[in-house]
Amino acid sequence: MTSAHATDAPQRQAPAGHAAVAYPRDWRPSESIGLPRARLIQPSGPKLGWMSRVSFWLLVAALHAISLLPDFVLYPLGMLGGLAAFHLDKRHVRIGLKNLEIAYPQKNSPERRQILRESYLNLGRSTAEYIRLAGFFHRRLARRVRYAPRFDVDKVLQLYHGHGILVLTAHFGNFELLPSAHAMHGFQISLVHRTQRLLAADKLMTFVRERAGVQIIRKYAAARAVVRALKDGDLVGIPFDQNVKRREAVFVPFFDMPAATSSGLARLAQMSDAGVLPVFLVREPDGRHHRIEIHEPIMLQRSGDVEADVVENTRRFVKAVEDMVRRYPEQFLWTHRRYRTRPPGENPVYEWELQKSRRRKR
Repeated sequence: MTSAHATDAPQRQAPAGHAAVAYPRDWRPSESIGLPRARLIQPSGPKLGWMSRVSFWLLVAALHAISLLPDFVLYPLGMLGGLAAFHLDKRHVRIGLKNLEIAYPQKNSPERRQILRESYLNLGRSTAEYIRLAGFFHRRLARRVRYAPRFDVDKVLQLYHGHGILVLTAHFGNFELLPSAHAMHGFQISLVHRTQRLLAADKLMTFVRERAGVQIIRKYAAARAVVRALKDGDLVGIPFDQNVKRREAVFVPFFDMPAATSSGLARLAQMSDAGVLPVFLVREPDGRHHRIEIHEPIMLQRSGDVEADVVENTRRFVKAVEDMVRRYPEQFLWTHRRYRTRPPGENPVYEWELQKSRRRKR
């Protein structure tokens, strides 16, 4: 990329009634970043029974109807829903506050509650955008997402040509919009997805993503499908901030506490020689615009000790997520039980799990 790309970027105006967004000088139009162009995707997902199909189409119809609301109604409704959840969802608020206590022991309780409140408001705005994404005029959302590369992406793509790139991301910002906006800009991306128990809801998520141009890779068949996609030069998105079961886990620090983390990404990277590129969607201060931040690729350790390398590389991946969360804590989803699986011999972290453990020992 040349510096001319930055000066060629079109001027963007914030919607009427909102403060102008100060887009940095290095913002580039999507055509300048050299990513692989999108191809036709293959539909995925389990077959639905007639009840699940009816439920799915009712959900689609409802979301299309709600999406007719203008933004000046839809966003406040989403934020109101986020505030209501913050005040009523006691269980997940307790989880979020415990996670924030671990992450920010130096902050007092009101400060941590304020971060969690902003996180719920971000989730409310994201819900409003998901309704738009699932309903009418969904492609308009792509106009509100721009790329803000901080280095030469073309060189990274050349470096990993023929090996593909594993996109490291998290439940951060509007995490559902990230792959869809990327695909709607015309670039190929695949996303590893765990099939949900409620098949109608799973079909809805798949419908929204595939309509935008995202290729879904089912987790039960992920390894082969991911390797195939990487050989095709695709970008494969993998959220990397969730607790996993002990048999799948390596324990690496997340905010200085051991967290059970999947070893799969590190093993895939070692096996495929694919690049690992941290990518996050950051919500702008006006609440309606976003930027895709593409960070430098994470260099892998290759010491010859495979298991030690898996642990160290997983630690590096988690550190990339943690660094982003530290920059924008209010945009992270704090309500996930990130520390649910504990190393052998350690007590549970969350209050009711600790109480349950104590009852068992009596």
